[in-house]
Amino acid sequence: MIQQRANMDWMLKDLADSVPQTRHVVVLSSDGLRIAQYGTDTDTADRLAAACAGLQSLAGAVATEFPHGDGRMRLVVIEMGGGFFYLMAAGARAYLAVLADEGVDAGLMGQRMRDLVARIGEHLSTPPRQGEQDA
Repeated sequence: MIQQRANMDWMLKDLADSVPQTRHVVVLSSDGLRIAQYGTDTDTADRLAAACAGLQSLAGAVATEFPHGDGRMRLVVIEMGGGFFYLMAAGARAYLAVLADEGVDAGLMGQRMRDLVARIGEHLSTPPRQGEQDA
């Protein structure tokens, strides 16, 4: 387990280093618990993870309005004063969140996030909590 966590930490660092202007990288469960982080302190990562749980739920609710869609959230991008927020589905009941400064290359960020999810998808999946249905 420690080796898997070290591998995830290295891969999160790789994402941050490969995309200039990346500020925070957080992996979280669908219920808003921080799984891993890079470039941020624990308190900030916990706040981001909690906020992301609400966003992924909201995005999933909107996704159900597409009659031919699968009802799942894949990517949320929010542009705000100061930068961008990205939230990407990353395995069963897991998500990858990134905060980046205004100068970030949005296309590069999306590509690197997809690459990261593909490389460590098995590490990003979280088992359902007792009594929880598939999210």
